Amino acid sequence: MNGSTQAHSDTLFRPMTDPFGRTIRYLRVSVTDRCDLRCFYCMSEDMTFLPKADLLTLEELDRLCSAFVAKGVRKIRLTGGEPLVRRNVMGLVRSLSRHLATGALDELTLTTNGSQLARFAQELADCGVRRVNVSLDTLDPVKFRAITRWGDIDKVLSGIEAARSAGLAVKINAVALKNMNEDEIPALMEWAHGKGLGLTLIEVMPMGDIGEGRIDQYVPLSLMRARLEKHYTLTDLSDDTGGPARYVRVAETGGKLGFITPMTHNFCESCNRVRITCTGTLHTCLGHEDASDLRRPLRASADNDLLAAAIDRAIGLKPKGHDFIIDRRHNRPSVSRHMSVTGG
Repeated sequence: MNGSTQAHSDTLFRPMTDPFGRTIRYLRVSVTDRCDLRCFYCMSEDMTFLPKADLLTLEELDRLCSAFVAKGVRKIRLTGGEPLVRRNVMGLVRSLSRHLATGALDELTLTTNGSQLARFAQELADCGVRRVNVSLDTLDPVKFRAITRWGDIDKVLSGIEAARSAGLAVKINAVALKNMNEDEIPALMEWAHGKGLGLTLIEVMPMGDIGEGRIDQYVPLSLMRARLEKHYTLTDLSDDTGGPARYVRVAETGGKLGFITPMTHNFCESCNRVRITCTGTLHTCLGHEDASDLRRPLRASADNDLLAAAIDRAIGLKPKGHDFIIDRRHNRPSVSRHMSVTGG
């Protein structure tokens, strides 16, 4: 191997360590900004989606993910929008599963709203996916339709049961919403734990213009935990799944409850993840307007040298933490892009 080839190889396989010594091993990939629901805290009702021509092809997404695997990523989560509405998305899942077979990847998973899960659960399991996160903020059909604007909760519940039947572990993600579902959290937790499902509560994040203020949606999870502790015994756990959640064991249900608290407790000190949009833009922080174009180097060369160099430059600029703020003086998005574009 000559010196030039060695330099290229070193760049391609160089581990990704940011300026604060955090090694990046977790990649979240938005395969589409489109969704078949319109949850009011996530997007406006009349969303304008990206032109399909702007999206990376599934083959390009595979190559991009594989470049990150070569640079040390051990976990990939496919997100959206709703990832299962992307045409032929299972082709991408099947292709990426080769990294599970070789041992280069520890986990391939996805976050879904559950509406399409009944169709794909068994195939996901066949591809080596072992667990999925399902976004579900309420068990009340009327509230569910109000939150999602037109969703059918029965489709989601059927998807969850299909996933369980396929042997997939299911974790429910619920956004705590002021005057909407905050009083329902105990019942949602008991339902989830009664089925052997995990539950993670999430604070509203100030991302994208949704046509209304966040302060009217926001419930601090510190308050939610204090309410729960009046009726349940919560014991802190040291579990680390590579994500931002902090977990407790609920003695009365035997289940696990997570808290994702970007507003009340910054979770950045151990951040080991980055996000790629469906257009090939790399965001190293959910709460910053940082953006690095990976589509151009991806398409500029048949090999991955330019791409690997662009990834290294971006990781070198990863900030220490996010700047999310919600209060009466900052009742506007902290970042302009919607979560559906960034990937959850």
